[in-house]
Amino acid sequence: MSETILTITAENFEKEVLQSALPVLVDFWAPWCVYCRRIEPAVEELAEDTEGNLVVGKVNVDEQEALADRFGVERIPSLILFRNGEQAGEELVAPGSRDAIEEWLEENGVSL
Repeated sequence: MSETILTITAENFEKEVLQSALPVLVDFWAPWCVYCRRIEPAVEELAEDTEGNLVVGKVNVDEQEALADRFGVERIPSLILFRNGEQAGEELVAPGSRDAIEEWLEENGVSL
């Protein structure tokens, strides 16, 4: 995983996501999920290209079931955007490309 991507857990969720001054894109995923691994390079590139404007974090749903349950994540990969301590808009499930992720971010008020 890229150094620009945070590993989000129940222990650091409040600090890293809800208290962040920047918008936070959280990728709910699992290591066995083929599609999660397929979209991972696009998420990593996005994290590197938007560093300083957007925080990108990943939640392993197998290790952090309570977080997945808290946000109603039933399918993965699911991307959820948080801004000012709250979920911003609907989740994005199984995006087809980096362009789809960027379009969704812009629709939810994140300028790239």
